[in-house]
Amino acid sequence: MLYQNARQVLLHFHIKSVLGSKPPSACPALSGPAGLTVMAGRLSESELHYPSRLLEYLNGFRVSKVIFSACELGVFDLLAQSQKPLSAEAVAQELRISADGAERLLDALVGIGLLEVEAAEREALYSTTELSNTYLTRTGGKSLHGMTVYLSQTVYPLWGNLTETIREGKNQNEKTFGIPSEDIFKAIYRSDEEMLKFMGLMNSTWAIDGHDVVTAFDLSPFKTVVDLGGCGGALARELSREYPSADVSVLDVPRVVQAAKQHFSQTDDTIRFVEGDFFSGEIPPSDLYILARIIHDWKEGKALQLLQKVHRSCRPGGGVLIVEALLFENRRGPITAQIFSLNMMVQTQGRECPPSHYRHLLSAAGFRNVQVHRTGKSYDAILGTK
Repeated sequence: MLYQNARQVLLHFHIKSVLGSKPPSACPALSGPAGLTVMAGRLSESELHYPSRLLEYLNGFRVSKVIFSACELGVFDLLAQSQKPLSAEAVAQELRISADGAERLLDALVGIGLLEVEAAEREALYSTTELSNTYLTRTGGKSLHGMTVYLSQTVYPLWGNLTETIREGKNQNEKTFGIPSEDIFKAIYRSDEEMLKFMGLMNSTWAIDGHDVVTAFDLSPFKTVVDLGGCGGALARELSREYPSADVSVLDVPRVVQAAKQHFSQTDDTIRFVEGDFFSGEIPPSDLYILARIIHDWKEGKALQLLQKVHRSCRPGGGVLIVEALLFENRRGPITAQIFSLNMMVQTQGRECPPSHYRHLLSAAGFRNVQVHRTGKSYDAILGTK
């Protein structure tokens, strides 16, 4: 249920600066999921003389921080709400930041492709693009603002200890946040503020990936659906919109359910929230269970115990829908899932896996007829039936 670093949209922003206006087909050494491009394979002759792409990747963290800072400062929100383009000085005054800093940040955002600039005689005037309006404002149609804040304030500090993670083979919650490495959700929910950030992350995730995973298979035969660990209910809402006749509920711990009702409920909600703990408590009977970004948090033994428990609660003819970022069996990608897997080591006890791993787990738990659907985006779907 955790978000992993290097989301595709952020990779897109960065890699766009690598490729310029070239389409992916113009760079045969670069390939990746869903139209994204990443450095893979051998460098060209020119790259061996001057490693331009490698330098771009080495500085990729700076690109991410430019976007993070702009979101945290409210740059995109201010420019989107403005009736006209604004100068760096006007932005600085409105946001109470330095004029010099504002100008440099705005110019960098223009370079990345997230802002437009009109060069006037005495000053430059800045405005948002369709991309930043849609994804980086708080009120955008598919806002990733919550995701961006979580990446900046939680994931980025953890990744500062990636070398230690690889050396020690365990997550860095204790070194980063002072929380024992064994209790991963105590670290994630270490304060009400952090819990809401995480819930905002999950809402952002399903704003762009939810529809693809709930339509990966025909789920209309399942009349009751329980999203286990469904957080603020964003994925459950996507499913409910697609299958309006289904009875859809979200089961999560009381603290999360209460926050979901207070901060993430919608006036036209058709989903229900149920307090519970799917590890220590009862799992209500249902036709279908969703485990979205849950299995990858845990070591194999604990994941299998959970799936066996789900199987016992599942009605005959029912099933379980697992949503995860799937690796290729040949270990050659996708790069997004490979980076995600490193994040699982930095932040949790789990990892990303190829389809064969989930087939094995589901079979061992008692599920049959396992189907796998790759969406071509960040998250894929696996369906097993009882």
